[in-house]
Formats: sequence, C-alpha cells, structure tokens
Amino acid sequence: MQISHAQLTAHLAKGLRGLYTVVGDEALLVQEATDAIRAAARGAGFTERVVHTAAGAHFDWRGVVASASEMSLFADKQLIDIRIPSGKPGKDGSEALQRIAQACVGNDGVLVLLSLPRLDKTAKSSGWFTALDAHGVSVQIEPIERAALPAWIAQRLALQQQRVRAGEEGQRSLQ
Repeated sequence: MQISHAQLTAHLAKGLRGLYTVVGDEALLVQEATDAIRAAARGAGFTERVVHTAAGAHFDWRGVVASASEMSLFADKQLIDIRIPSGKPGKDGSEALQRIAQACVGNDGVLVLLSLPRLDKTAKSSGWFTALDAHGVSVQIEPIERAALPAWIAQRLALQQQRVRAGEEGQRSLQ
C-alpha cells in the first residue's frame, strides 16, 4: 500500500502496520516521516529499537533478518530501523528484504522501518520492493516543486501558529 507524506498522520492515527518503507530524497520530510512512525511505535509499546545501516557491498544481512524474525530479549515489542542510503540492497539484501517482508506478516512484536532514497522505475518494480509494498506501507516523499514552495512554507508556519506579514511584503517573504 502506498501513501503520501501528507496522508501519514491520518494513517498512523488508525493504527500501525508491521512494515513501513519511507522513500524519498527530501531529507527534512523523510526525517519527519520516520520520526512520526517511531513516535507512533513508542506510543504502541515498541520500547526497543535496533538500527541497521546497509552500506557497502559486503554488508551482512543475516543480522538484520535475525533481528526481524526473533523476539527481543529486553522488550515485548521492538522496532527494527533499516537504512539503505544507496537504495540498492544487492542480491543478498534483496533476498533478505523479501524474507523480512514475509516475517512481518502477523508478527505483532516487531515493526520494521526502512529508509531509502528516491528509487527509479527498475527498483520500484524489483522483487524486494514489491514484497515490501505488498506486505506493508510505502510512504512516498515527493520533492517540493519551486512553484509550490511559498504555499508549503506558509502551511509550515501556520502549523507553528506563525505567519508572515499580510500583503505584498509577506508574499515577497514567502517567494
């Protein structure tokens, strides 16, 4: 299931799924999305967090698979935070991610959160990404276009109960 960044808050209010994949190059929005998911997980009792950063061709995926499929020694529920900065897990990673996606089904004690950069069409149609999307929620972080930036800034200010001056001066500030 794919949702946008704007839909994430409403989705999390309805309850958590076992697998989230956050995809995008907008660092602030990716950070906010992952923070929101982690906060919802903490609120749901996920007290332990294990972070894996898959960097380099020789990353050992066995530890990640073990984390996602085993019960925690210290907590009833654990969050497995997997970061793939290159967006390319490789052959071993592809197989591991497919196993992790399967392991998340019906496992209430584990929540997996993956962070990826923007993916091309080939990566989005790969077996590993389609497995993640089929068994979890994919949050697509789209870039903010230049024409939409002033409205986006005004919306962000309004969320903090701030605003620019009225009139042309305020509009210039937003531009």
